[in-house]
Amino acid sequence: MMRILTTTTTKIRPTHPHQLTNRHLYQHLNNNYKYKYKYKYKNNYSALYHVASSTTSTPHCSYIHYQQNISSNFKIQQSMRLSTSALSLLVASSASFIHAPALAFGSVNNYSNHTTKRSLASNSNNRTGLSLGRLPLAFQPKSSIANIMSTRGGSTTSATCDSKVALNSAVADTEEKAAPTEIFRTNYAPLTNIVTNISMDFNIQDGKTTIVSEMTIKVNPNGPGSGDLVLDGDETCVSLMELSVDGKTLEEGSDYVLSPGQLVIKGSALNNGAGLLRTVVETIPEENTQLSGLYKSGPMYCTQCEAMGFRRITYYPDRPDNMAVFDEIRIEADKESYPVLLGNGNLLEKGDIEDSDGRHYATWSDPFPKPSYLFCIVAGSLRSISDTYTTTSGKEVHLEIFSEKENVNKLDYAMDSLKRSMQWDEDKFGLEYDLGIYNIVAVNDFNMGAMENKGLNVFNTAYVLADPATATDTDYARVEGVIGHEYFHNWTGNRVTCRDWFQLTLKEGLTVFRDQEFSGDMGSNAVKRIEDVGSLRARQFAEDAGPMSHPIRPESYISMDNFYTATVYSKGAEIIRMYNTLLGEDGFRKGMDLYFERHDGSGVTCDDFRAAMADANDFDLDQFGLWYTTNGTPTIVYESKFEDGVFKLTLTQKSNSDKPMHIPISTGLIDKVTGKEVVSTKVLELKEETQTFEFPGLENDVVPSMLRGFSAPVKLVSSTGDVDEESLAFLAASDTDGFNRWEAGQRLFTSLTFQEMKGEKSDDTTGYVMEAVERTLASEDMDPSIKAYALTLPSESTLAEEIADGEVDPVALRDARGAVRIAIARKFQKELQTIYDSLTKEMSADEEFKVDAESVGQRRLRNTVLGYLTCIKETGDEQKAAADLATAHYDSATGMTDKMAALGALASMDGEGADARDAALQRFYDEAEGDALVLNKWFSVQALANLPDVLDRVKALIEHPDFTLSNPNRCRSLISAFTMNAAPFHAENGEGYEFIGKMLAELDALNPQISSRMGSSLIQWRRFGDNRATLMKAELQKLSEMKLSDDLFEIVQRGLK
Repeated sequence: MMRILTTTTTKIRPTHPHQLTNRHLYQHLNNNYKYKYKYKYKNNYSALYHVASSTTSTPHCSYIHYQQNISSNFKIQQSMRLSTSALSLLVASSASFIHAPALAFGSVNNYSNHTTKRSLASNSNNRTGLSLGRLPLAFQPKSSIANIMSTRGGSTTSATCDSKVALNSAVADTEEKAAPTEIFRTNYAPLTNIVTNISMDFNIQDGKTTIVSEMTIKVNPNGPGSGDLVLDGDETCVSLMELSVDGKTLEEGSDYVLSPGQLVIKGSALNNGAGLLRTVVETIPEENTQLSGLYKSGPMYCTQCEAMGFRRITYYPDRPDNMAVFDEIRIEADKESYPVLLGNGNLLEKGDIEDSDGRHYATWSDPFPKPSYLFCIVAGSLRSISDTYTTTSGKEVHLEIFSEKENVNKLDYAMDSLKRSMQWDEDKFGLEYDLGIYNIVAVNDFNMGAMENKGLNVFNTAYVLADPATATDTDYARVEGVIGHEYFHNWTGNRVTCRDWFQLTLKEGLTVFRDQEFSGDMGSNAVKRIEDVGSLRARQFAEDAGPMSHPIRPESYISMDNFYTATVYSKGAEIIRMYNTLLGEDGFRKGMDLYFERHDGSGVTCDDFRAAMADANDFDLDQFGLWYTTNGTPTIVYESKFEDGVFKLTLTQKSNSDKPMHIPISTGLIDKVTGKEVVSTKVLELKEETQTFEFPGLENDVVPSMLRGFSAPVKLVSSTGDVDEESLAFLAASDTDGFNRWEAGQRLFTSLTFQEMKGEKSDDTTGYVMEAVERTLASEDMDPSIKAYALTLPSESTLAEEIADGEVDPVALRDARGAVRIAIARKFQKELQTIYDSLTKEMSADEEFKVDAESVGQRRLRNTVLGYLTCIKETGDEQKAAADLATAHYDSATGMTDKMAALGALASMDGEGADARDAALQRFYDEAEGDALVLNKWFSVQALANLPDVLDRVKALIEHPDFTLSNPNRCRSLISAFTMNAAPFHAENGEGYEFIGKMLAELDALNPQISSRMGSSLIQWRRFGDNRATLMKAELQKLSEMKLSDDLFEIVQRGLK
């Protein structure tokens, strides 16, 4: 599983905490007057308003037409109407949170419906009652805010589907839910009863969907014996209407117990632990803003069930070790509004429903057993492109990719990528696709990158839509990689899945490795490896060094959604790569073949995978198992000695493991005199705490090229603690391993940057760096992408990982890195300009836009050079020259890649370049013409700008008509992007932390998965000096005193430990 400035909508900014929506008001009334008004006014919001007018003393507006100056800075100048099926987020309360939701309310029948840019379904932080619990702080009476701020008071889930019925009475009367439970891997127990087959019927009506499920229940042959049947269910999203076993209606109390999160059917109601269970539930997908379960996104209904979203659709054993056949899934909806009805597997039948006022249906069947997290349906107004693929065995597979109609012309590259993925998996691993249909649907509102639902992948639009005018080369690469990733899951994830969620890396780490290999084979393996390691160091190493550090197989969790991490995915892929390194490609393939032979159609563990690799190759991998249980990034300390023709290399490992780990160190030797490789790559297996490896028969001393291809996810340091810059310079010039040649240059850049930061710049180091840059610029046979990466300094986040805890100063680090960059640009300005002009001329001669390796490399190199040339802007004349060059680059851009490179340079222009900056931003916005993915780029480039007032700009963009908290992609493009802009986010006055803290509190009420991911930006406070650490921790403390979702609560609590 791997988002026009002119508008008719007027922004509304109330500061009073009591501007409530109809539904918020209903919640308030339900809490305070539920016995008097609960049934009389259920879902009648207009009537509820009048009740509120006569029964509450809290101030509110009595009509939808607002008056001006309700408070000192609350001016409203427009009439608005609230839709009961999809509430619109109109206003933000500056009194509580910068962007806390507060909606107007009034009659829903008498006013025109003005479209707004922010949407929010009913907020709820109490999962357990007909009363949907407390409102966000912006909606609380002032007298209650202090109480809310002083106690957490239990776990919460927000933005719920809120229709409730009598069968939920046991839940409805519960006021609070116990604090969240921590789940431990060692407590795993098999199910008592399992579902072997299930059929479902979805009756989709606007405002309510009814779901009928029939499940065949049997005693689990691998379980403890017959007993009660325990089903998972989220009562905030599903209302149980009917329940029967073998045709007999069950009675609450005597036959079943409904409690928060569970439906327990007593063993006495089953036939010796078996039976045909029938459930009828109702849900309101239009109000499901968590985007988990069944929800509505634009013109379509869709589902997202991983990890635990199926329980938000119906009651079911919602865990991966229950693999059932989904026999028949029938979907019914209005044909005009939702002409496309899709499900997992193969289409059985479809047609119109007689005497139904324009409704139709489709029935799908998936013959392969699967866990509930792979379930999916889609109903919407969509367009598509189609193609076919013939497998090696001759089976023809129908391929179809769906999107909203305005995006259908951006699907061709995804289709080509899919066909390449299918061919590659057959060639590399002998794995064919097993169904006759493969569908992909692009969805605007999606928490993840994509989801591998069997035969029906659902994709975030950012990872499936691509054309030259809207997608950068990086976007194209991501589309190809993610398309491959989700397709490869068909075997590594679907056919063989996880026994439990602690084994998540079993499918994700393995599949990331497979998609990395695929992308490398489609382009350049060396370039791909540089990109992947750069990402690993910037993201995963930081995670390993912080409070969210965990093994790739975690030992416990509160919210599983928090463990879809860089560790599980990226480090997990590195552990898989080490199998490949130790066993060789042929050995790895043998292990994969045995893995599928043993476990096809079942849910297994990481240990099962390791056993298949070991048994297939008769290779002892017991010690290697420590990689699954050890957190943190190991360090390898090296020292060497040359004597009498023998080179001795001593390696010592340091890690969080009590025992030595099994670490492959791919190593070659380069002759110091001749510069030639005298020992080709050998895999040194480090299995003891300290080992010495000898290389005899050498004529001259050598320089070791260690960790070639980044053969293990470790840090490599000298026993002296010093940086051997002379050896690094030698390797940068002579190493035959492309990755290590790049790595040597990066370490030289790092050394010089740290010297600059300390004010201790060495002439020798400067000389080594400049020689390396000069050699790179002069090379005529170097791959342009490799050359571009060789010229690129390590990122700020990568550099920060090399600094000890408590000493990171993001502002000083940015200044030092910038100074090194400017020094290189000034020294080689002429050479850089020559390369830029030459590439410009060469590229202009080729009018056809291509995304092949050569064209991508040329654009990457030219844009890297542009970055150097435009960073020279200390004087007014230089600022104007830089702005002119970037503007010309923008003007001549043939695609989004060059356009974004220019805009990125212009976005950080100030002084004499400010006018060009503003003009470019406005021009880019106008040219976007409302395209969501292009606008995401527009938001991000401003959030990432290197300007002194960037936080003020971000705050202003929060109020932009095109910004919305309800779309994860838009949130990431602005709020997450700002947290990645280290200098302003970590401003010493703490304003960046305060801003993010407020945004998290608001966002958590809307979409906990997104808030928890953004919350990780505040938990690394130990990395910084005392002042910043204190301010970051204070924001975490504020959050800890609120009622948070389990997702964000877990992140905050880990951050405070």
